[in-house]
Amino acid sequence: MSRSEITIDLGALRRNAAALVDVAGGAELWAVVKADAYGHGAVDCARAALEGGAQALCVATAKEGMTLRARLADARILVLSPLAEAEEHVARDGGLEVAVSTPQLPEGVPVHVKVDTGMGRFGMSPEEAAQIDPARVAGVMSHFAAADEDDAAFARGQLDAFAAVAERFPGTTRHIANSAATLSIPESRLDAVRCGVALYGLSPFGRNPEEHGLEPVLSWRSYVAQAKVLRRGDSTGYRRRFVAEGETRIGLVPVGYGDGFRRGLTGTEVLVAGTRRRVLGTVSMDSFAVELGDEPEGAPVTLVGDGVLVEEHARHAGTINYEITTGMVSDPRRAERRVVDG
Repeated sequence: MSRSEITIDLGALRRNAAALVDVAGGAELWAVVKADAYGHGAVDCARAALEGGAQALCVATAKEGMTLRARLADARILVLSPLAEAEEHVARDGGLEVAVSTPQLPEGVPVHVKVDTGMGRFGMSPEEAAQIDPARVAGVMSHFAAADEDDAAFARGQLDAFAAVAERFPGTTRHIANSAATLSIPESRLDAVRCGVALYGLSPFGRNPEEHGLEPVLSWRSYVAQAKVLRRGDSTGYRRRFVAEGETRIGLVPVGYGDGFRRGLTGTEVLVAGTRRRVLGTVSMDSFAVELGDEPEGAPVTLVGDGVLVEEHARHAGTINYEITTGMVSDPRRAERRVVDG
């Protein structure tokens, strides 16, 4: 059994894409596959998303775009982050489209005018956008700051501000909706929606993705490499964060924060031979301890999958689900990565 085995189900991703196409109504689905598809594998996931109905791909950098271009010659690819000056020729030669956050436009590259409507991140002001010749623009875009919150008032204010800017660019593709807005703010879908986290069967709201008909694409497994018994007063892990109150049987799993199973995941649950068990003590770089019943050495351990959600781990770690998946290490020196089509 592999010490760390990450499985990607392209069938689930394809079905998620099709579900998002249905939710988007008449808007196009643009699949966000930046950061190696949120840790799922950009090339495999990009191809599956297109097969599931996506009509464009979104990346963060020109080099990410060119990695896809080498395998997907005809795909429409948008670079979301600003280009470094030396990257302009990469985008031009690779037939990439680029988001621009200032009125200075690169030559020979289709541009999407990115307007800051409240995110306070990359993007130009409405006044700067007014300086741009609409004839040079392929799209106009913005990004929501709080579409995943129950109170959508701020998001709707951003949408109103965006609509006013977009009027200056008739006939261009308008896009602002991320996964959360696509699922919860119908009026934000416009001409295209940019979905990342939902595409991978992760909830943009930190809840169970089944609520929106989404299937987790990634599962992660290991095994009990050693079982031992702690006596009363014995501890496991650094700083003795877990001290046994009585005789306690534990299993040592050969995965740790060096593999992306974060140090803050003490107390979360994993499956050992199909039974939920707590992670005990401090997670180490290469291992963690888990409580055991009568499960033997060699018992399979499911870190993610079979009902154990990334969202659960994220809550324990005080973070978001896609920070967990982007941190998973699929380097073949530490993990086996399997791609299936279920």
